[in-house]
Amino acid sequence: MNDARLTLDSTRRSMGFLSLSEIVALCEQGVVMPDPASVLISRGVKVEAGAILWPQVILQSALGSALTIGANTILFPGTRVVADGGSVSVGSEAEIGEEGGFTIKAEAGAVIEIGNGARLLGGGSLTRSNRIGVGAQILGPIRCQNCRLGNGGSYRHPEPDERGGVLKGSGVARDVEVPRGYVIQAFGLFADGTLQRQSFFHPPKDGKAMAP
Repeated sequence: MNDARLTLDSTRRSMGFLSLSEIVALCEQGVVMPDPASVLISRGVKVEAGAILWPQVILQSALGSALTIGANTILFPGTRVVADGGSVSVGSEAEIGEEGGFTIKAEAGAVIEIGNGARLLGGGSLTRSNRIGVGAQILGPIRCQNCRLGNGGSYRHPEPDERGGVLKGSGVARDVEVPRGYVIQAFGLFADGTLQRQSFFHPPKDGKAMAP
């Protein structure tokens, strides 16, 4: 068992990842990992206490890059975040990767910012530079490049038109901007989609707004 552990740790280190002992040390510092052995984290990655990393999460950062995960953020199984010549910052209380994982990759000077309370699900991806604002959402297998989603309340906020910007559907979103309270739903090219108020999709029911 010890020989196997040494072999695993040697392989992890050769690829720039923390050893299993170092991963467990993060748990002792307040990072929550139900299955630490299935998680890969590069040296230099900053994960704040309270973050939850489910199995098969990969946080990979090359030399000279920056990757930070905020407190109480949840990374669901199959989520891969890579800073390879760029930087990725994820705020607090975000939810990333539910319903199919999510891929985030910043290369060659790209900057990806994900705000507090953002929600990214459904097997989508972020590449190049993107700013996903506070409370903003990406819902579905959408490939986002150079997108900007405005700040607002999270998906739990009672008023849909006060929530962060939303992309919803499937396809490619390139150079798309969605302000607070608005959504683009598309199945193909989001640049051809129409901005609509979020309340169009989630009208009040019994005096209360419906969640997305």
